[in-house]
Amino acid sequence: MKKKIVVALGGNALGNSPEEQLKLVEKTAKHIVELAECYDVIVTHGNGPQVGMINMAMSVAHEEVNTPDVPFAECGAMSQGYIGYHLQQAIQEELIKKHMRRECVTLLTQVMVDKKDPAFSHPTKPIGPFYTKKEAEQLSKERGYVMKEDAGRGYRRVVPSPDPKKIIEVKTIDTLLKKRNIVIAGGGGGIPVIRHYGKLRGVDAVIDKDKTSARLAIDMKADIFLILTAVDKVSINFNTANEKKLDFLTPALARKYMQTGEFKEGSMLPKIEACLDFVEHHRGGQAIITSLGKAKEALEGRTGTVISRKGI
Repeated sequence: MKKKIVVALGGNALGNSPEEQLKLVEKTAKHIVELAECYDVIVTHGNGPQVGMINMAMSVAHEEVNTPDVPFAECGAMSQGYIGYHLQQAIQEELIKKHMRRECVTLLTQVMVDKKDPAFSHPTKPIGPFYTKKEAEQLSKERGYVMKEDAGRGYRRVVPSPDPKKIIEVKTIDTLLKKRNIVIAGGGGGIPVIRHYGKLRGVDAVIDKDKTSARLAIDMKADIFLILTAVDKVSINFNTANEKKLDFLTPALARKYMQTGEFKEGSMLPKIEACLDFVEHHRGGQAIITSLGKAKEALEGRTGTVISRKGI
């Protein structure tokens, strides 16, 4: 029986436009299929540029030609399908080239959040286009949007970023994995949902993709949680003359570095936090951070930064 691995793709694996994404996923697919030779693979990914593009298009269409207003949760679902389609197609082509009798499937994934999460009282995640102050005030009045100035470039809508509590489709993912499928799930952090009078309902929010990937790895009892980013190893004193690349981190040491500000918000910090969430919930689990091109080497212990309760 193969080990289970959750592979969280960084933005550098997807690009910022449909054309760029189509080119990049060919390279990404090669590495994923290489991993699938040795592991049962679940792939997660971000969707920042893609969901922003979809949301902006829907907003412009609503304002200029009076099409129906599309909720943000639906925009997230569209981005999952669009990115999954490109990834799935590229992976299937690579499987054929390697004569591997495996299939790849994309699953639109809902993620339960707590409607009492403090994040709902303090929206922070910017989405959609920029507006003038007057336009922002009008949107806030007419639609109830929370609008904030964004680095002097104008005003943008902000939505909450609650923590993921449960992957709704976890049993389906497990079934697909047991049938030897490569499964693409949890795209963009998943579609955030709450229970409203006993029924699931999408909410306007963005769940951190690394947190959702860790939640999925925990719920699936994965053996390895692999985060692929732009660097081969995690560093302290990053981008200075005293930069030191790290081979291994215990949870205690990682938290020490977090307290001293070694890992930056919006960069390495959420990745470290996600890895800690995984290894602290899964005693035998191992988390690894490395680059896409070094994924196989990292799993063989030749590069990457390992986060684990146990030594290496």
